[in-house]
Amino acid sequence: MDSTISKYILSIGNKLLKPIYKLYEKWLWLQIKNGPFPVHVGIIPDGNRRWAIEKKLEPWIGHQEGYKRIKEVLDWIWELGIKAVTIYAMSTENCTKRPPEERNRLFELARRGLRELLYNKSIDKYRVKIKVIGNMNLVPKDIIDLAKKVEEKTSKHNDRILYIALCYGGRQEILDAVKRISSDVKKGLLNPEEIDEEIFKKYLYTSESPDPDLIIRTSGEVRISNFLLWQLAYSELYFCEAYWPEFRKIDFWRAIRSFQHRERRFGK
Repeated sequence: MDSTISKYILSIGNKLLKPIYKLYEKWLWLQIKNGPFPVHVGIIPDGNRRWAIEKKLEPWIGHQEGYKRIKEVLDWIWELGIKAVTIYAMSTENCTKRPPEERNRLFELARRGLRELLYNKSIDKYRVKIKVIGNMNLVPKDIIDLAKKVEEKTSKHNDRILYIALCYGGRQEILDAVKRISSDVKKGLLNPEEIDEEIFKKYLYTSESPDPDLIIRTSGEVRISNFLLWQLAYSELYFCEAYWPEFRKIDFWRAIRSFQHRERRFGK
């Protein structure tokens, strides 16, 4: 009986909160709608496991809910006209240190996501080019093959770009860039005296886009976790308390509002 009453009270509360939420959403939109908007947003979708554990669910359910949220958030991003996004889908540590079962669940979500991207209407509507970046030596071959298909299918899209960081580490990206530069120097294709920041940037995974203006991390953690270490030198950082599966449009718009209120000095 008590359980039935509690559920009834909760349902009434949710019904009352919905119109309040909508009003707040409209109020936020009025504040941000005239821009400026970031050109490139990086997202660290953290807190999937903790969200699941707190709800006494298996960790993989948290990742599954987090995957659903990524699809929603990307639509919000494209709607604002933001040109580039980098999603930290799986870190190097996710691919090497997580228990095998959880790691396999994460890879299965990657497979599912790439298959869906092959037929995703928003990707074609907004003409989004897709690049999968990271240490492909840690990624199963069938996922690499899927990634290549998605990249090929979207290669002629030039309005927006989505980087999916898979088995990715910022330090590894820098090391890979150094190795490629060294190789080109040995081949006589590059003069060491000519190497500057602009040249170096061309050897990074995200070379097709400007550096991120805004980095969003969820779950209340205030750290970068080896994400885009070179690129975020002058990025604005926004840390959100919500776990990623609970990240709402108002949380995203708050991040945009925070970005708009900051004076970007680029070290000056």
